[in-house]
Amino acid sequence: QVQLVESGGGLVQAGGSLRLSCAASGRTFNNYDMGWFRQAPGKEREFVAAIRWSGTTTYYTDSMKGRFTISRDNAKNTVDLQMNTLKPEDTAVYYCAAAHLGTRLTRGDDYRYWGQGTQVTVSS
Repeated sequence: QVQLVESGGGLVQAGGSLRLSCAASGRTFNNYDMGWFRQAPGKEREFVAAIRWSGTTTYYTDSMKGRFTISRDNAKNTVDLQMNTLKPEDTAVYYCAAAHLGTRLTRGDDYRYWGQGTQVTVSS
C-alpha cells in the first residue's frame, strides 16, 4: 500500500502561481512512477503531468507544457507540481497518483494508488 496526501491547493488569481505537493508513505517511493491528474466539475479526469522514478523523464499534457513543472524528491518521498501563469480553466481538483514502474503514465488506469485531491481555484 502507498498512501498519498496532496497539499498546496487554494484560491489564486489568474496569472498567479501555486505549488502542489504530494507526500507518499508506505512502500518504497522510488519503486513508483508518479503523476498528477485533475478533474473539473462536470468534466472527465484529465492527465496533467508525470515523472519516472528516477526523476529524469517527465511527461505533460500539451496545454500545460511551459506552465507546469513536475518534480520529485525521492529522499523526502514527495512529488511536486509547480503551476505558473494559472488560468481560470485550470480550476479543478488535483490528484496525485502512483504507478508501478514502466507503465504508460498518461492514463488513469495506469495508476495503482491515488490521493484524496486538493482543490485549485483560479479566479478571473
